[in-house]
Amino acid sequence: MCTLRPFTCKDLFRFNRVNFDPLTENYGTSFYLQYLVNWPEYCTVAESPSGQIMGYILGKSEGQAEEWHGHVTTLTVSPQFRRLGIAHTLMNQLEKISENQKCYFVDLFVRVSNDVAKNMYKNFGYSVYRQIVEYYAGGNAPHSPPDEDAYDMRKALSRDPDGKSLIAKKKLIKTNELFSN
Repeated sequence: MCTLRPFTCKDLFRFNRVNFDPLTENYGTSFYLQYLVNWPEYCTVAESPSGQIMGYILGKSEGQAEEWHGHVTTLTVSPQFRRLGIAHTLMNQLEKISENQKCYFVDLFVRVSNDVAKNMYKNFGYSVYRQIVEYYAGGNAPHSPPDEDAYDMRKALSRDPDGKSLIAKKKLIKTNELFSN
């Protein structure tokens, strides 16, 4: 059992157990604060009855006209609380918020190699919209991983009953094309 509540600034001092997981992307404090200030309705924590953070989701709404959409920036659940439906509950919450914001779809990016996440999102109704070349930067250290492609996955919302937002003009794009379209 968990309770959903708004993500607060105080949570930045309490979510390390969740963020220590190697599958979780970590960001600087200013990044999290930017989301809390600009899109607080999209920032949600799943909390256990004892007050432990079980997982969280950060997102935003962006775009124009028929490209107006909700975006999942990060979703993570602590390893000890996985496979309990918490990720699905958090995603449902973000989708409801996106519906209220009159978005056409919700999108997210996932590493091409992350089969567990890809399958999870497919089970939630998302499909691969396109592939983004070298979206995830590798490290510069001698044994760091190389750059990696991402899948842009989408799910149409009620404002797009025909699923037009799921039809890509190009199936493979470069990262710089994300910001020019």
